[in-house]
Amino acid sequence: MGKMRAVLYDKKGSPEKLSLCEIEKPVPGEKEVLIRVNVVSLNAADYRSMKMGIIPKRRIFGADIAGSIESVGNNTSVFKPGDEVMGDLASFGFGGLADYVTAPERALILKPAQVSFEAAATLPLAAMTALQALRNNGNIHKGDKVLIVGSAGSVGPFAVQIAKYFGAEVTGVCSSGNLSQTLSIGADYAIDYTKEDFLNSTKRYDLILGINGSYPLLAYRRALAPNGRFVMVGGSLSQIFKSLLFGWLLSSGSKKMKSLTAKPDRQDLEFLASLLENGSIRPVIDRRYTLDKTAEAMNYLSQGHSTGKVVIMVTST
Repeated sequence: MGKMRAVLYDKKGSPEKLSLCEIEKPVPGEKEVLIRVNVVSLNAADYRSMKMGIIPKRRIFGADIAGSIESVGNNTSVFKPGDEVMGDLASFGFGGLADYVTAPERALILKPAQVSFEAAATLPLAAMTALQALRNNGNIHKGDKVLIVGSAGSVGPFAVQIAKYFGAEVTGVCSSGNLSQTLSIGADYAIDYTKEDFLNSTKRYDLILGINGSYPLLAYRRALAPNGRFVMVGGSLSQIFKSLLFGWLLSSGSKKMKSLTAKPDRQDLEFLASLLENGSIRPVIDRRYTLDKTAEAMNYLSQGHSTGKVVIMVTST
């Protein structure tokens, strides 16, 4: 069977509760494949689940992966050994922070040959959240004036680029240190939230994405144009909770207030991979860590100051 490295959660362990261990290499079950993991990208879903005590059965976090098929189980029909794949394992027990992980075939898609493992691993949850927020909940149209509150970080840079792909006029909101980054990935305007009370200006937006911050829902609503849409996709836990509770109440009339919980979708992921392949979007990577530094990486991400994706380089190739 063999051994492998894995980052395990241990409630009684070090302050970070994550430690690199050697455990048995998994064996793929019925309709499963075994993936040799190259790169994992971390998400808020990882550290928030850990803080709330929602621990994967295998005690291994890491949902967004890119790697190669090592072997396949019985009754598999999509992939073969050697195929390069990418996917989101959040609905399938996580497990990506290891040399190998098993997953159902339906959790994965083929990685485009021209896309690096690193770039592929950044897509599944963050870019999927941005896409579904803009297209599904936000009903984005060409020419819309879109405000993205939190244009840095994990989801924000993808949201800026996907909104531009759909032909919108994009304004990103971020700290002063991220203004140039926001403009460099295609935003038409960038606002420093530390210097401008952007929700109390006279400008109105057709679509607002609330990714970071804890701004009042009523302030968001006032900043909407007639028939405008607000979608809460992140921010503080209290803000997300308020949006879930009161969004329907604030949606009376022409302005709509919604919340999004992104759902894995292979077609959406294939679409995003094609955008990555043709250069319509590109990942913004803040920091890279090796597998043995996962606890440090998770701690950094949980502080909420990342300017882009935080990735774990599991293998050296």
